[in-house]
Amino acid sequence: MINPSRRLILAIIGSGMLAQGIDTATADKPATGSRVALKGYDPVSYFKEGQPQKGSAEFSASFEDAIYWFKNAENHALFLADPAQYAPQFGGWCTISLSRGEIVEANPEAWVINDGRLYVFTKKKVDLALFEELRANNFEMATRNWRELRKNPQP
Repeated sequence: MINPSRRLILAIIGSGMLAQGIDTATADKPATGSRVALKGYDPVSYFKEGQPQKGSAEFSASFEDAIYWFKNAENHALFLADPAQYAPQFGGWCTISLSRGEIVEANPEAWVINDGRLYVFTKKKVDLALFEELRANNFEMATRNWRELRKNPQP
């Protein structure tokens, strides 16, 4: 049996992105942004593996002024195909801090996926039940604050 090369696999993934109307040229451009979000953890891994996995600068992409790292070419391609699906909400900043009008770097190991969206926090003690409680009180405020604070997201 023939073992496909990495180039062949990337070509196949790239052709799939073309079929979906994705501009594959972005995959060849260096990632730009103001910071590495999630402290270098791969945002796709939260969804695929059910836990955060460290990414590599070798596989990086920019989305909304942040750089994201991925653990492999497959996760990188998935992100490029639909970055809004995989990128954490609020640019990877702490959701609860945003509800208080502050921008605070989140702990990538303190996270929840809710309604298909990734939210990160500063403290690991945030679980789904607590998130639901906080969501009722703070989610709208975090969203409102993010609209204003994202104009200058440096903490």
